[in-house]
Amino acid sequence: MLNLYPAQIESVSLHRVGNKSKNEAIFLSAEPFSLNDEMSGLLKEYFFKPFREKEENYFKFSHEVDLEFNEIFKSVSEFFEDGSKSHLISKKITTLLYEESNHPHIKSGEVYIVHFSDMVIDNNKTDAIGIFKSELKHDFLQFKEKDQNLELLIRQGININKLDKGCIIFNVDKEEGYKVLSVDSNRYDAKYWLENFLGLAPLTDENFYTKNYLKFCQNFAKDVVLPAEDKQQEVLFMNRAVNHFAKNDAFEESSFLNEVIENPELIPEFKHYKVEKGPKFSIEDVSNFDIANKAVSDARKKIKNVINLDTNIQIKMDFINPESAEKFVEKGWDEERQMYYYLVYFNKEQKT
Repeated sequence: MLNLYPAQIESVSLHRVGNKSKNEAIFLSAEPFSLNDEMSGLLKEYFFKPFREKEENYFKFSHEVDLEFNEIFKSVSEFFEDGSKSHLISKKITTLLYEESNHPHIKSGEVYIVHFSDMVIDNNKTDAIGIFKSELKHDFLQFKEKDQNLELLIRQGININKLDKGCIIFNVDKEEGYKVLSVDSNRYDAKYWLENFLGLAPLTDENFYTKNYLKFCQNFAKDVVLPAEDKQQEVLFMNRAVNHFAKNDAFEESSFLNEVIENPELIPEFKHYKVEKGPKFSIEDVSNFDIANKAVSDARKKIKNVINLDTNIQIKMDFINPESAEKFVEKGWDEERQMYYYLVYFNKEQKT
């Protein structure tokens, strides 16, 4: 779990990078930026907002040869070891970003290298380094009094409600490549930020496996359960799957299959589907792992328990206990109308 609220900004270095392929310049500030309390509050909201709204999908620094060859990892490690070099190292990090800004699609922008204290991750307090970039400029109106009139001026600036690119590197698990969160609002240059510049790879922890296995189950429900049975059984399968994850601390695949798949004929289908589609979700060789509760909660919010009918009617099956759907919802066929129907049992209508 991540708690950003206690975090404090210790230092900020501001620079600018242009597009190298277009011969745009790099600008490196001589000194760190001096913050006041008002600016500190605004910048924290600007930097942290996308991370509060996004799933906690962690990454780690990596390199195909050895971690020590990842230049950002080396710079960050030096930053954590000696905070007095923070501004000097921020110049090095910004220069590395400029060297990767060589594709025509990449936009110029301001770079913020930030040292945070009092970050709380997994209930432990630590410091962190943020690398952020603002790219897209927006028009805004400014008003100015002149003599007896109010004048309207058009200016350009960044929208502090939308960070374009950013990552937060937490000072934990250095040997594995640190724990890193990353966001990128502009998907036209996806490899540029995550892979070419930062050199990040997904962190395959309990959060990663929980999230990916549930996504795999959603695809199995859509591709196999729905065609073999019906929409109701697809929804019920995902309800049982999520509830199995919610009530267990650890995942064991054989126990999961026996509890969640009620139709025995679908168990070999599930195993075959895992061989075929498992690599897409990086779970092909995974059958045991600890369950991350946060990932289960996030998945539950995204799963649609809705049956959409061609008669412009929706049936929402919002059950914590999936057995309720089988008790109170029946599907049948009306010979006279030549149509399917759902029969729903209830005691009384709930007031909204």
